[in-house]
This record gives sequence, structure tokens and C-alpha cells, in this order.
Amino acid sequence: MNQRFKVLQLQPDYNVKQHDFADLAEQIVKALPTSRYEVVEAFLRGKPGPTDAISKADRSVYFEFSDKSLKGLRLKAMWQLYTFCRQERFDAVICNRFKPVNMMLSLNRWLKIPLCIGISHGFGEYDRFYRRRQTSRLVSPAWRFVGVSPAVKQYLLDCRCGFTDQNTWAITNAIDIEQAEALQHSREKARELLGLSPTGRFVCALGRLVRVKGHVYLLQAFAALKDKYPDTELAIIGAGKEEASLRAEIERLGLSGRAHLLGFRPDALQYVRAFDIWTMPSLAEGLGLALLEGMSGHLPVIASDVPAMRPLIEGAGGLAVKPADVASLTVALDEYLALSPEQLQAKGDQAYRYLTTTHNIDVFRAEYLALVESGLAAGRGARA
Repeated sequence: MNQRFKVLQLQPDYNVKQHDFADLAEQIVKALPTSRYEVVEAFLRGKPGPTDAISKADRSVYFEFSDKSLKGLRLKAMWQLYTFCRQERFDAVICNRFKPVNMMLSLNRWLKIPLCIGISHGFGEYDRFYRRRQTSRLVSPAWRFVGVSPAVKQYLLDCRCGFTDQNTWAITNAIDIEQAEALQHSREKARELLGLSPTGRFVCALGRLVRVKGHVYLLQAFAALKDKYPDTELAIIGAGKEEASLRAEIERLGLSGRAHLLGFRPDALQYVRAFDIWTMPSLAEGLGLALLEGMSGHLPVIASDVPAMRPLIEGAGGLAVKPADVASLTVALDEYLALSPEQLQAKGDQAYRYLTTTHNIDVFRAEYLALVESGLAAGRGARA
């Protein structure tokens, strides 16, 4: 039997979920056949507890670096990562998000790993001049870069710091639809578990309670329609530093009992069928996986018209709204709330059909496998 290629996948934080329907890193592990690849999953920070999930990779490594050790020159962390990679002799390394990419850009000057893949999940990572200057000096022929949507790829190209059409790809995130649907409770059970009314209509948003997710604008738009649609309620799933200010906004808008902050819910997708309309009023997104999760529950979608989400909204037949624009969001909510249950369901079914044809997990895995295999082949050719 031929020796397997040895691949390191490097992540900033331990974040393995019990269910990996939307876990990019775990889906990449699944993309690499065990007959040809040995995959080591490594995390710069964090480690699982006794009951937490672990990666499906052949082996997991937890460096448990402190936040302080990953700032500035990071000399101790860099040396430890360098020593580890030199001992393991990897054929390829896949880096998720900026910090792992940045560290390996520096280290591979000496490690000479034949293939390095850096994955960018959003915008802004290379906005700072010194980051662009450093990256442009360190990009070598060993590197391939991936944006999780065409918009993120374009952002990388526009940075003009070593990302080119020849070394940069767009591989759009996907979710394992079959696994996602198997997790979803019925409408009645989901509402019971969330403590929501079994009757009436619910508008939902899923995401961290941070300013960029735009929840305050959703609350204000919903408040403008609360008297017109007295049987409708709003639910937001997520936790974050904006919770107190959002609760205060609910009080100010007179939405107590009508708008619900449900907190963090593990595998929140299991509750998707509790709702009637799925919203994502973000000010910026790299892709917007939560939008795909709503589509998997056959829900019509309303989302901000930002570059990464625009093709998703258009493909799903949803409604695009101006970011941070309460009037635009109010009009969209009004349009959907005025529909009959049958009309809303038809819109949701349209979104589901788009999801199954455009964000297929098998295509996602095949594209990553092809990228790894072509990169390894190019590396062998360069050494020949």
C-alpha cells in the first residue's frame, strides 16, 4: 500500500461540534479519503472537555496557547509550532482564518511544506497596511488561498498583496443537508423546547448578539409592524455582548412578550421549523451560513444586501434589504407577513430547492479534494 499523504489542518480555536453539518473544517476532513490521507487536526487555543466532541481526523493536537502568547511576535508559540511541523514532516497544511495563515506564512520559509492552503472566512483580515506588506513578502509558490464565497475571494484579490487569480479560489461553504434535516424537530416540538407559543407566526434571526449582526434594526422594523400583525412574534437565537442593550431596546419599543432573546442554543438548526420567516440583517458577512440553515428548514429568507449574501438571496428568491436600514427591513417584513401560510410555504420551498442544487456538501468536498490533489501534484512537479 502506498504511503498516505500527511495533512495538517490548523485552526485558531477548538470549536468541534457534536454535529458537523455546517463545520467547514470537519467537512474538509471528510473530503480527504483515509486510504490516501492521514489528517492531523490542531488547535492553537482551547481543548475539549470530557463530554465534548473531537475531530474525525486521525489525530487531534491541542497547543493550548494563551491569548497573550499569540499576540505580538509570538516567539514561543511560533517556535513550538515550527518544532511540531518539522517533526511531523507534513505534505500539506490547511490553515483556517488569519492567525494560522499568518503564522504558517512565516514558518514555511524554513519548513518548506510543499502545499499550504489559507482559508479566509470573511472581510477585513488584510485591511491593515502592515498585514498586506508582510503577506506580499511571504507568499510563495507553495501557497493556495480560498475565500468562502466569491465576494471573499474578490476581497483577497483587491488587497493586492500576493493573492492572484492563479493562486486564489472561491469554494462556497455548504451544509450537509441530509444531516441537518435529520436533526430538525417538528414545528410543535421545536416551539415547545424553545418555550414559544404553539400558535401564531414567528420571525427568527440566528447569530451572535454583536453589533455587526444588525439585530437592533430588526427589532425596530418589527416594532413598526407589531400592531398591524398582532399574532406575530420575533425570536433571536444567540448570545453576546449586546444582550443588555437589546433587552433595553425591547423595553423601549414596547416589545416585551412579543420579542424573545432565546440565548445560545447548541445546534440551533434543530429548532428551525419553529419559525415562519428567517432573517439575517447583518451589516457584513463572509458567507452567512445561518442563511443556509434557514433554507434547510424550507423557510423564506430576508437578508442584508451585502456582497457575500447577495447571490444567496437572489438564488433563493428571498428579499434583500439595505444594511442598517430600518425602513427597507420593515417593507420586506411587511411583504412576507402579508402572505398566506401557503404562499409563505411556497417561498420556503423555493429557498430549499436553491440550497440543494447550489450548496451541495458533496460538491464542497470534491472541490477541496481537487485543490489538495492538484496542489500536491504541482509541488511534486516543482521538485522533480
